[in-house]
Amino acid sequence: MAASSSYPLKDDLDIVIPTIRNLDFLEMWRPFFQPYHLIIVQDGDPSRTIKVPDGFDYELYNRNDINKILGPTASCISFKDSACRCFGYMVSKKKYIFTIDDDCFVAKDPTGKDIDALQQHINNLLHPSTPYFFNTLYDPFSDGADFVRGYPFSLREGVPTAVSHGLWLNIPDYDAPTQLVKPRERNTRYVDAVMTLPKGILFPMCGMNLTFDRSLIGPAMYFGLMGDGQPIDRYDDMWAGWCVKVICDHLGLGIKTGLPYIWHSKANNPFVNLKKEYKGIFWQEEIIPFFQDATLPKECTTVQACYKELSKQVKDKLGKIDLYFVKLADGMVTWIDAWEELNPSAKATNGK
Repeated sequence: MAASSSYPLKDDLDIVIPTIRNLDFLEMWRPFFQPYHLIIVQDGDPSRTIKVPDGFDYELYNRNDINKILGPTASCISFKDSACRCFGYMVSKKKYIFTIDDDCFVAKDPTGKDIDALQQHINNLLHPSTPYFFNTLYDPFSDGADFVRGYPFSLREGVPTAVSHGLWLNIPDYDAPTQLVKPRERNTRYVDAVMTLPKGILFPMCGMNLTFDRSLIGPAMYFGLMGDGQPIDRYDDMWAGWCVKVICDHLGLGIKTGLPYIWHSKANNPFVNLKKEYKGIFWQEEIIPFFQDATLPKECTTVQACYKELSKQVKDKLGKIDLYFVKLADGMVTWIDAWEELNPSAKATNGK
């Protein structure tokens, strides 16, 4: 495997990995990840020793560490769920975060070349987004593309890109009902495209191949209360995505989706997934309209202020569906309090 010729943002980016197992998968990523700092968040039994291949620069946190560092506010960090990864976002001191799951491997493009997913994510983040007018050649800042005829010149400067959302080959990111009816389906389509999500449009964000500008949107990247002790699971990244999109639209920030691809190697048991998802499948039919209608007052000029305002609306409107959303809204506030305690300078974070 040929290593990348350079390592962009090597000193400005952390790679966050949630896991319950040894991280042998890093061997495949070594040519691309080794120069970067890793933050590993160990879920499950904190007494278990997680093995990390030699040669990587990393810090590892388990539940005992989380409780010690956050104290009473540790209640906002999920247990027995990949949502625990957001603790890594909180303790990082870097400008950018790339997060990946431990069942994601290096994919190949149609020519057979290994895909440097991190480099493509960085390229997405370092170029503007265009949420206010759709470019039919997709990302005009990609190689070989530009703004098409009729695209307003006043909008061609774009806005800062806060999130780069990557995709997956092999095992699709399906919900349990779709898994059950398409158990053998695999994604083999490689679409060479990146696009900006238009303003006012939500999307189902997947957290297993995701990069974001922590300085622009970090405080909103809370994956909620999921997993152990909660009535819902497998909606952690989607919850974060809905919140982030509303806030990005309000603050004038962009989100890109498309390239890069990773190879997703493992499909969870659909019957187990259905048990975890079933309330979310019903609730999402009311959650999504809530986010579609959500507006934030102009006085909310920071990510934290936006997020706390959104938490109030969650409690007021979604709390009528189930008391879980009252608890989740309180967790959102606790998350911001914990974020600001560990990142005092972040109190002035302004997306614009």
